Amino acid sequence: MIERSLADWLAYLEHLHPTTIEMGLERCRAVAQRLGLGKPAPRVITVTGTNGKGSTCAFLAELLREQGLQVGVYSSPHLLRYNERVQVAGREASDDELCEAFCAVEAARADTSLTYFEMGTLAAFWLFQRAALDVVVLEVGLGGRLDAVNLIDADLALVTSIGLDHAEWLGDTRESVAYEKAGIFRPGLPALCGDLDPPLPLLEQVALLDSPLFLRGRDYDLSISENAWHWYGLSADGQVLRLDALPLLDLPMENAALAIQAYALLGLPWRQESIVEALRRTRVTGRLDRRQINWHGKQLTLLLDVGHNPHAADFLAQRLASRVIPGRRLAVFGLLADKDLAGVLQPLLSEVAEWAVAPLLTSRTRSAAELLVHLQNKRAQASAHVSVLAALEAQCERASADDEILLFGSFYCVAEALEWLARHANGDVQDGFAG
Repeated sequence: MIERSLADWLAYLEHLHPTTIEMGLERCRAVAQRLGLGKPAPRVITVTGTNGKGSTCAFLAELLREQGLQVGVYSSPHLLRYNERVQVAGREASDDELCEAFCAVEAARADTSLTYFEMGTLAAFWLFQRAALDVVVLEVGLGGRLDAVNLIDADLALVTSIGLDHAEWLGDTRESVAYEKAGIFRPGLPALCGDLDPPLPLLEQVALLDSPLFLRGRDYDLSISENAWHWYGLSADGQVLRLDALPLLDLPMENAALAIQAYALLGLPWRQESIVEALRRTRVTGRLDRRQINWHGKQLTLLLDVGHNPHAADFLAQRLASRVIPGRRLAVFGLLADKDLAGVLQPLLSEVAEWAVAPLLTSRTRSAAELLVHLQNKRAQASAHVSVLAALEAQCERASADDEILLFGSFYCVAEALEWLARHANGDVQDGFAG
């Protein structure tokens, strides 16, 4: 048998199942049983939500690593390398490890058809189970109740936020979305929710399961002042905990607050200096990700964000409005066809002086012409380009050192920019890269 490379495996997985997404756990559960998969670590934390999953998982992982624990993290999608999805004890899984895991899942699945995501999820569980980890943090791919990640019973289950996205799978109301996301809760085990207005189906599910519920605004919360932020919450035995004068973060502090509340329930050492160090260390590529570049002798600021739905756009607009810059904000924007174009753009129209729009490198993209017409109808100054990179370079030409270039709208959009930045760093184009 010829051994497959990781690229070969990924190409194979893309055509293994007739549809990209198929909700339901029966097929996955059957293969997991044949693989002998159980709980991948003594403690499992599962995170879902319309937005904020990635940064919440990242904050949690750093808080746990700060205590010397061996942590596994499963997330999706990836930006540049599939390996980004599976972190084992602080490092990305290697190509060889992923290939071995895919081989094991392939042997166990027999004639059971699995999607790309389901194969990847089982492969991650297989690697985690073999790695003797202390804690595993799992990011739900889509929804919660019927997502492959939900095969595992979580000791703590977190819902970051509840908004409208993936309506074809989760429904077109916050209530239907909340029902799907509450599917990660387990009887009698803690359920946490960072949404300030959780819909009734989520609360009903908690009551049905008799799960301890920790709500933002009731059981924990944060306040933000000009130079610091402050947190209060509860320990597992109901004691009030406080953290004062925490340093401001680039990543959403709402998600840090949720991660801290989850950490507070685990009975681990509680020292503010350790918590601060973990929060400061947390980075998530492509989320409020600020970079400095040298473009034809100009020092320019580039802000990358993968936000692609109205909830994420609202948050991004708030963050931009709170940070005054001396110059203008110039946007580079692309969006998938199944996303809410009006809902994504409306919050940001007042924050952006000039738009450069482009198609994404996928058949699912909206055309640059469609984006351009929408913006022009909103009386925004905009131009259309053949690619994200052409749009980015056009904005670099226009920008001054006082300006900020905001590139957002999709993981595809940010991935193209990251590859462009990597070429700068490797000296493959005229200008150098710094930051």
